[in-house]
Amino acid sequence: MTTPPDRLLRRLEWQVVRRLDGRLQGAYRTVFRGTGIDFADLRAYTAEDDVRHIDWNVTARLDEPYVRQYTEDREVTSWLVLDRSASMRFGAATGDGKAGVVTDLAVCLARLFTQGGNRVGAILYDNQVHRVIPARSGRTHVLHITHELTKDGPARDDRRPTDLAAMLHLAAATARRRGLVFVISDFIGDLDWEPALTRLALRHEVVVIRIVDPAELELPDLGLVLVEDAETGEQLLADTSDPLFRRRLRAEVDAREFAVTGAIRRSGAAAHRLGTDQDLVAALVEMAQQSKRRRA
Repeated sequence: MTTPPDRLLRRLEWQVVRRLDGRLQGAYRTVFRGTGIDFADLRAYTAEDDVRHIDWNVTARLDEPYVRQYTEDREVTSWLVLDRSASMRFGAATGDGKAGVVTDLAVCLARLFTQGGNRVGAILYDNQVHRVIPARSGRTHVLHITHELTKDGPARDDRRPTDLAAMLHLAAATARRRGLVFVISDFIGDLDWEPALTRLALRHEVVVIRIVDPAELELPDLGLVLVEDAETGEQLLADTSDPLFRRRLRAEVDAREFAVTGAIRRSGAAAHRLGTDQDLVAALVEMAQQSKRRRA
């Protein structure tokens, strides 16, 4: 008998993964560089580099330390760090919302990487309960991740903003071996996570994917509405038809977007944004193309 997680995985394999075949082929190999036998490039030495990778001949000629980079010839271990906080349920009343997009995206990424024989692990995080799924390979493992993402958990009564810094610290403590880390969140919460993201990006290749709903960026004109903060429970009666209110809200949203984008850029992580109204195939292809341009 086919279970709901199996149906979801089969649907995504057919609708997304199959359509991506050939378009992302081999992309992960060019993304990840580390210990291997195929020489890739030389670059200036930085404090976090392994001194064993210093090219002493080049260093002597240029009078400045340089390290060798190699194309990774072993399997890539990827980690999916998934924000499961209350704010990620936004939009569920009119569709799958942000949580549904995170589930589809995580399952597709896991399946794409395990197809190449790589290992994928996942961290499902909220303030009260988090679940660490060890990194393994194979379709059965992807099905296990799908099951954990789709099963209903106990009701949460935590009214604190998401502790994104703690989520990133947990990721750093879990992913001890250098790898590829996807941090998937709406990044709604305190802006104290930049140092934790910077430390994570020093050891791993980090890809940040922000999930946003169009209604969060541009409030529709609905007249008087009662708005509730999903994470703190604070309620506010807002007149969405008031031009002054809409301008002030737009300014706040723009300032927040600027602050979050700047923090991610300074950390050294690759930044992407995925809207709940976007096509997942097109978004994944665009992310791959942006990554290639960033490395170039």
